[in-house]
Amino acid sequence: MTITSSSALPSLSELPENYCINLSDFSAISLAGEEQSKYLQGQVTCDVNNANEHSLMIGAHCDAKGKVFSVFRLINRNNAHLLIQPSASITDSLAELKKFGVFAKVEITQTQDLSFAALVGEKSVELLQNKFSQVPDSSTPVVQDNSTTLVYVSGKQARYLLIDSPDNLAALVQSFELPTYTQAIWNLLEITEGFPILSINSCRQYVPQMLNLQAINGISFTKGCYLGQETVARMQYLGKNKRALFSLTAQLPDTLNNDNTIEKQLGENWRKAGDILASYQSDNGTCYLQAVLANDGETQKLRLGLNPETVVTKAALPYALVSE
Repeated sequence: MTITSSSALPSLSELPENYCINLSDFSAISLAGEEQSKYLQGQVTCDVNNANEHSLMIGAHCDAKGKVFSVFRLINRNNAHLLIQPSASITDSLAELKKFGVFAKVEITQTQDLSFAALVGEKSVELLQNKFSQVPDSSTPVVQDNSTTLVYVSGKQARYLLIDSPDNLAALVQSFELPTYTQAIWNLLEITEGFPILSINSCRQYVPQMLNLQAINGISFTKGCYLGQETVARMQYLGKNKRALFSLTAQLPDTLNNDNTIEKQLGENWRKAGDILASYQSDNGTCYLQAVLANDGETQKLRLGLNPETVVTKAALPYALVSE
């Protein structure tokens, strides 16, 4: 059984009140074994020692220089840690974790037997209550019910990650009888929520604060040492970071070029302001962009580098960028 997804690409305001998303581009790194928590604690930015069967954490895996391999959502499932993320950011992160993992009692693999989907909208709780004994919420964000893992993702609109075997998940999503969209819609929601989406090209290009990890509880500054920790701490306490992740919008009748950049106006000239990490373009030409730009507080005119006639506007993020 397969999940059939709509090929339509609606703008944010055109989405229905309730719908599902087939997260076909999602996967996870699994860490299992006697030292899974001890090992992972020394590798990532979040405090793994506080993880439990009902917790959801956000974190990043960095190299020794503090550059981010991947940004993930961490849950526990069947006594293993799962680092859930787009498949595109897994390859380098998985190789690096395996390289050091040979010295610990831990098995590190990419999940092969799990599928991921999402349920979005106000009707989600009612739909899930009809099928499961407990629905996750902000106080208990992860719930396991037989083979299905339910994860509550907070934001402007209620979102629930659904994790199960491919056949079970397809049957579950089909039973909701809702419009089902492709992963592109999830990316649209992540862009508007200010959650970083890393591609192969953007891996190892940014430190966590450039991706706003400190603003979305993705960094613990009290947990002790981990790979890249010195750089992350220096950025935090010495004010070294001058860039941040922004959500942007533009109206573009043509297809957005993958090599496009954001430019800013300086006097009568234009200079590159930053790179686009992720994008979503609706059928009506509305572009939603995620980019890393200077965080200097200045209001400057922005445009697309390859489409200089296209004005780019910053959208409000649902959190403050100021570090605690």
